[in-house]
Amino acid sequence: MDGFNTFEKQDKVLVGMSGGVDSSVTVRILQDQGFSVEGAVIRFSPVHEAAVSAARQTADTLKIPLHVIDASEAFEENVIRPFCENYCTGRTPNPCILCNPTVKFRLLAEKATELGCRFISTGHYARVQVGKDGISRIAVPESAARDQSYMLYRLPQEILSRLILPLGEFEKDDIREMARALGLACADAPDSMEICFIPDGDYAAFIRARGFVAKSGRFIGPDGEDLGEHAGVDHYTVGQRKGLGIAAGRPLFVKSILPNGDIQLAETGQEYSSRLSLIDIATPDGHPLPAGDYLVKIRSTAKPVLCIFDGGNTVTFPEPVRAPAPGQSAVFYRNGEVFGGGIIDTTV
Repeated sequence: MDGFNTFEKQDKVLVGMSGGVDSSVTVRILQDQGFSVEGAVIRFSPVHEAAVSAARQTADTLKIPLHVIDASEAFEENVIRPFCENYCTGRTPNPCILCNPTVKFRLLAEKATELGCRFISTGHYARVQVGKDGISRIAVPESAARDQSYMLYRLPQEILSRLILPLGEFEKDDIREMARALGLACADAPDSMEICFIPDGDYAAFIRARGFVAKSGRFIGPDGEDLGEHAGVDHYTVGQRKGLGIAAGRPLFVKSILPNGDIQLAETGQEYSSRLSLIDIATPDGHPLPAGDYLVKIRSTAKPVLCIFDGGNTVTFPEPVRAPAPGQSAVFYRNGEVFGGGIIDTTV
């Protein structure tokens, strides 16, 4: 935490709160470092009322002001609609990656400016580091098991230059221990594993309840055989093995979802790709991502692997990677820092 222990009370920070243990302890860490802390909780949708209530309870316990930001329209337009549209065409979007730059951090920064807060902060497990070039970049945290740097790769420089991420220096067990010492009700609450606006995890039901219609089609076997009609592309993702609902006599997985709605299945060993193309590439400074060698993660929980980026939109892997899914992101790292990323479009 070096470098964040000499602030004075006029250094105000607005913390994005959810009522959970991570953002709650973030408040106390910043208070202990001398910041004047205020909290903000974002009401993304009616599902988030419980988070608003929990944040209010924590703010009262920690004796800080709490501001409630309504984001329902922005969340619908920038996160829910693209999420549904992508799933209906056979892609697998990551809603947190959609939300962070366009809704969550944007609205948090706007509220901070309104309140006269110089800094913003959240309970993400990541760091912000400023390079010799003066560019602020997301970096991996102390806790490899909790690393959330992948989710933050699309944040622009105007956000990164104001962002403080104290939890980048801690393990989750440390944070829970601090929460217990503070007497926070959330100290032992389980981590949320589902998409926040679909708490029951039934993506297809959520999508269809909102009036979206997914592409239909057939299962196509490894040898081109017709294995019957599937339930709609919103039920499947590349790499999926369970829940296919077919009896093929051997284990099969989703290799690709074709533009016409058919789903190509394959046997174990055929799920690897050596090349992929990207769209909508973003970098911390807004400049094109330079060509060269990087470590890349192709999903949030994947281990980083070596790749070669051509400076345009193509990524090549010396060692093929398992089941990169169109709609997910490929995020590029050097020396533990995020240099950019893009949305996976096609794979080979």
